[in-house]
Amino acid sequence: MRLDKFLKISRLIKRRTLAKEVAEQGRIQLNGQPAKASTKLSAGDELTIRFGQKLLTVKVNDLRETVKKDEAQSLYTVVKEEPVHQD
Repeated sequence: MRLDKFLKISRLIKRRTLAKEVAEQGRIQLNGQPAKASTKLSAGDELTIRFGQKLLTVKVNDLRETVKKDEAQSLYTVVKEEPVHQD
């Protein structure tokens, strides 16, 4: 599954176009490497996303084409959430 589609379905980012923009800005890493919106994900991958002043690291548990809103969080596990340190 594409990275941008996973971010939308898992509701980590609300819209697929926004997920694509965030990836193009270099704010998403997949297993420690910069990731594009079209990067293919698989279960067990680790994503790090920079949202403004915080870094969110999640582990991909499952990839599904559709998911109900209340089940979206089951697609990933939050590994850590930390503030971004400004130099």
